[in-house]
Amino acid sequence: MYRDTHSKAVGYLLWIFGFMGAHRFYYGRQLTGTLWFFTLGLFFIGWIVDLFLIPGMDRAADQRYRAGATDYNIAWILLTFLGVFGLHRFYMGKWITGLLYLISAGLFGLGILYDFWTLNGQISTSNMLKGSL
Repeated sequence: MYRDTHSKAVGYLLWIFGFMGAHRFYYGRQLTGTLWFFTLGLFFIGWIVDLFLIPGMDRAADQRYRAGATDYNIAWILLTFLGVFGLHRFYMGKWITGLLYLISAGLFGLGILYDFWTLNGQISTSNMLKGSL
């Protein structure tokens, strides 16, 4: 069954910061997200090309990740803009790590990078567990 887990609107919002790879991480493309992060969106050329690739990335993410109670869009917006405060972790019900992020600026930035790599999987697993209860 197809469920819309990721939003094109959020993808384009994160694309604005795409030279940092935010939209690629959002759509579950961690390797190229990391490459974009360290090369400023492949020297801004890849960033411009991604403007046209987002609809396809959105469809692939919708098929790959499980929809459920935890909304990917809210979690990603919180991570991207307020990750140093751990608000995305509080949103997902991870209170202890949320507090750790809050007092340590996202565990000194390394926790935020970890969450850029793993947030989709964390949400998908959480939605799967909540759906099976």
